[in-house]
Amino acid sequence: MSMSANVDHHSRHHHAERHRDAGGPLWLSAAAGLCASLVGLGLARFAYTPLIPALIAARWFTPAEAVYLGSANLAGYLAGALIARDLGARIGSVRALRGTMVLAAITCFACAVPISFIWFFGFRFLAGVSGGVIMVLAATAILPHTAPSKRGLVGGVIFAGVGLGVAASGTLVPLLLQQGVKQAWYGLGVLSAVLTLISWKAWPAEAPAARNVAEQPVASHGVRSPLVIALCLEYGLNALALVPHMVFLVDFVARGLGQGIAAGSQYWVLYGIGAVVGPLLTGHLADRASFAAALRAAFLIEAVAVALPAVTNSPAALIISSLIVGGFTPGIVPLVIGRIHELIPHSAASQRSAWAQATTTFALFQAAGAYGLSYLFAHSGGDYALLFVIGAAGVAAALAIELLGVVGRRHRSG
Repeated sequence: MSMSANVDHHSRHHHAERHRDAGGPLWLSAAAGLCASLVGLGLARFAYTPLIPALIAARWFTPAEAVYLGSANLAGYLAGALIARDLGARIGSVRALRGTMVLAAITCFACAVPISFIWFFGFRFLAGVSGGVIMVLAATAILPHTAPSKRGLVGGVIFAGVGLGVAASGTLVPLLLQQGVKQAWYGLGVLSAVLTLISWKAWPAEAPAARNVAEQPVASHGVRSPLVIALCLEYGLNALALVPHMVFLVDFVARGLGQGIAAGSQYWVLYGIGAVVGPLLTGHLADRASFAAALRAAFLIEAVAVALPAVTNSPAALIISSLIVGGFTPGIVPLVIGRIHELIPHSAASQRSAWAQATTTFALFQAAGAYGLSYLFAHSGGDYALLFVIGAAGVAAALAIELLGVVGRRHRSG
């Protein structure tokens, strides 16, 4: 496997050599990344969504409390994104990834004991922290070992774990809930622990921690360019667009449309199927075309899909909306990482820095969006359609910024 020309040759050379011998170690590393995103994002975060109606029905929490607890995870995700690079530099990315996977498993077990709202809030927050750290570090621990022509696909494999977690939560959670709410949390904890153990030895070799410190001064190069800042803003607006489906979809079907938890969970499984296939398709498309072109197409399709539930409640429309928005929930990630590599081609340190910046922006918009939309939902008498309209407007704004950038570049070059 050839070395990437746009990766810092000196700092990566002896690690890349190991991956050049055979494709096996690279795909083992990609599988470790998949397990990490499955635990930290798929299970620790998304499994909560199909649990919301059950938590309310079991009188653990009121509807308003249950939704705010969902937002606690997003606030934790922001905190995780903010500390991830520093944590990776101090203790090493692989150690940080293993530790946060363990933390994610612990939070599932802790949530089986509803001691108080504050207890639950704290552990939902910590589950979010683990997801934020994993989102920043998993890809940047693996992609520098990957040839440029395979980056989209390998990134897609890593983040397909998010979709597998969503699909698993949509199928497993209803089965586990037949035993009880506590048992559902125990089941998620056991699964997270098993995946953590499976992936433990599969991560690529860690570069010396001293290298991270030495590279720090390089990391501002390119990160503050207008195109990178615009990309981060687009990624943030995309995060806002995902919130209505991510937080409210199951509740919308179960209580809003009066179809019950089972029906809500079925749409969540569709969302999960989309989320498994999405990053593989977007990554493959970007490898064939370009990350910039794939990103613009993604924003356009996503805007229509997010708006659909506000326009019609027909099963066909809800199926299409669930699949497509599910697909882009992790599917947008390899596109943004790949676009960062296009915009900052020659510095691995700057790429890591820009990706951390993008993830932090995403987390900030997502947390603010979740709290804002939860507030609106509570004060609008449960108006679900309003939430989907706001989400669609967010991704439409992201597309507008991207297109303005294209026009600006053509105007300057013309």
